[in-house]
Amino acid sequence: MQHYPSTEIAVQHIVDQFAMLPQVTAIALAGSHTATTPDEKSDIDLYIYSLEQIPVPNRSEIAHNFCDQPQVDNRFWEDGDEWVINGTQLAVDITYRSPQWIEEQLDRLLVHHQVSVGCSTCFWFNVRTSKILFDRNGWFTRLQSKANQPYSDALQRLVIAKNYPVLRTLVDSAYVHQLESAVTRNDLVYIQNRIAAILTSYFDILFAVNRELNPGEKRLVNYAQQLPQAPVQFAEDIHALIVSVCLPQQILPAAHRLLDGLDELLNREGFKM
Repeated sequence: MQHYPSTEIAVQHIVDQFAMLPQVTAIALAGSHTATTPDEKSDIDLYIYSLEQIPVPNRSEIAHNFCDQPQVDNRFWEDGDEWVINGTQLAVDITYRSPQWIEEQLDRLLVHHQVSVGCSTCFWFNVRTSKILFDRNGWFTRLQSKANQPYSDALQRLVIAKNYPVLRTLVDSAYVHQLESAVTRNDLVYIQNRIAAILTSYFDILFAVNRELNPGEKRLVNYAQQLPQAPVQFAEDIHALIVSVCLPQQILPAAHRLLDGLDELLNREGFKM
């Protein structure tokens, strides 16, 4: 059994094997190991960019060099493989992408300013914070250079304008109104769903106010606590909203308290909503 004295050496061995495949254009490390201080539960998130799809047998062969029972050819979200390196607790999560696809995601945002309801800048964050481990022809270096542009005023306004109305401004379809209906029906599943939707757009707005990229789904409170401009006691308000599921009479007051704090921040920063 191969022994890996460090995460860095394990990653390099994986990269070396994928780099030998002629289809592979670039390999990048992202996730907790590049964006924040990793902990013992942090996966090794590798992104393999290839002009042509890598045959599954090639992927399986590489995976079996590190794990006896890898999960190969997962297609639940993006195309990917997962395994835990034998004799360790190092979980490897590999995502396969085409260069054209990720270029289109960046162009959609940075060129055409097509923002989303929630997670508007996550792909931008992923590319900009990636650590290049292999770059056959310099393509990823050029892509990352494009991603290293400032968060423009125009994009900031568009992200806020896209996400703010769905919180509680829309007459019938705002998340808070839907949450109220769910509480009335005692629909616990939908309550959870609407709280998650509120938080997704809430964080998109909060990062946009600070012109910081939205990192995605994990450790959002930790990221947000480092922002220079944030609502007072927002972490406590988020916690109160989440735990209110067990106390239905507190759900709506907690949601409004969280969003009132966001309104105060927006007014303080000069956004008239």
